[in-house]
Amino acid sequence: MSILIKNISYLDIKNEIIIENKDILIEENKIKKIGENLEINADTVIYGKNKLAVPSYVNSHTHLGMSMMRNYADDLDLNTWLNEKIWPFEAKLSDDDIYWSTMLSLVENIKSGTSAVCDMYYSMDRVAEAISQSGIRGVLTRGLMDVAGSGEERLEETRTLYKNYHNVSNGRVKIVPAPHAIYTCSTDYLKEIIKMSKEFDSVINIHVSETIKEVEDAKNNYKMTPVEYLDSIGMLDLKVIAAHCTHITESEIELVKNKDFYPVYNPSSNLKLASGFTPIDEMIKSGIKVAIGTDGSSSNNNQNMVEEIHIASIVNKAVKLDAEVVPAIEVLKMATINGSEAMGIDAGIIEEGKLADIQIYDLNSVNFTPRNNLISALCYSASSNDVLDLIVDGKLVMENRELLTLDEEYIKFMVNKKTKELLNR
Repeated sequence: MSILIKNISYLDIKNEIIIENKDILIEENKIKKIGENLEINADTVIYGKNKLAVPSYVNSHTHLGMSMMRNYADDLDLNTWLNEKIWPFEAKLSDDDIYWSTMLSLVENIKSGTSAVCDMYYSMDRVAEAISQSGIRGVLTRGLMDVAGSGEERLEETRTLYKNYHNVSNGRVKIVPAPHAIYTCSTDYLKEIIKMSKEFDSVINIHVSETIKEVEDAKNNYKMTPVEYLDSIGMLDLKVIAAHCTHITESEIELVKNKDFYPVYNPSSNLKLASGFTPIDEMIKSGIKVAIGTDGSSSNNNQNMVEEIHIASIVNKAVKLDAEVVPAIEVLKMATINGSEAMGIDAGIIEEGKLADIQIYDLNSVNFTPRNNLISALCYSASSNDVLDLIVDGKLVMENRELLTLDEEYIKFMVNKKTKELLNR
């Protein structure tokens, strides 16, 4: 399988520039060559005039199976939202509900140029099935907790998932242990998860310091902040994908800046739940590689990475009262090269030898007119509707806005049907 993209401009994320009029040859699942006037008999040819190739986005924190809860529980604080609305709803979800909800979320991710997701939820065997069908990548993490019982059962689920699904679909599916948060996991349970992670690939996914209450409870219970507590039990010796980090402190930033610690910024969810403002500028200036994610559709309420990038690009300037902080290129790094590194994917950059995960934007869009600064345009004016094509693992997943791996209309039909049935239950 080969794809030749002819005469296209592309974003060189590493050097922070747009390179014009190049051909990009993809063979199997990698970028084979970037040059000019390549004469190759490729299986597929994409003509790049008036288009822009960009490393595809990595949604580094989401809950794919929550799309049935979109617009179901809004205008609530996190604790009320979780305890009174979300967890009771989730208790009624079937494996089939989660499968179709996941499929709907994957449609949204693909249509906003996303090639990889880090998902924390359950019924992850069905989620792995959905990821495999979609053609994109998934780091799948079964949410683990023991405060309400069944902790050991969930650990066994994770071991079985790892055995059955890790590295399936040409390595597009990965399984990673995921303690939900320090307030839903006992210390002994977290230590069990750390031990299990070392048996796997020494990676953990966890919610960290999402709310002020979480931080204050940690201080009261452990006499430490959440990040200090995780360090004290050995979790920071692993690679940690740390969702939110909304209330990470200066001392905690110092603690993690030289560790394998990847905060995941979720601006829409944090704003909507009034969780607070993540200190993105401080983390970037400390050299921490911040990633970005949508969170679930129950708190966002979408899976649109282009919109997430837009919000991330502007909100920090207002919070810091400084228009120069968190420039556009830094947000694009969060969504591409940083997210890829966090999730262990050899992509996030358009470069020879890298995995061929590329999205193609329509520069004829009104959002890119005039073409003053395309890096700015990607953050400040682009729409997900401007994403024409998505290539993942060297294969076209979306072509000219048409999904090639998923039946969007049938998925929407099934989600509406399943949601109605669930609400009747």
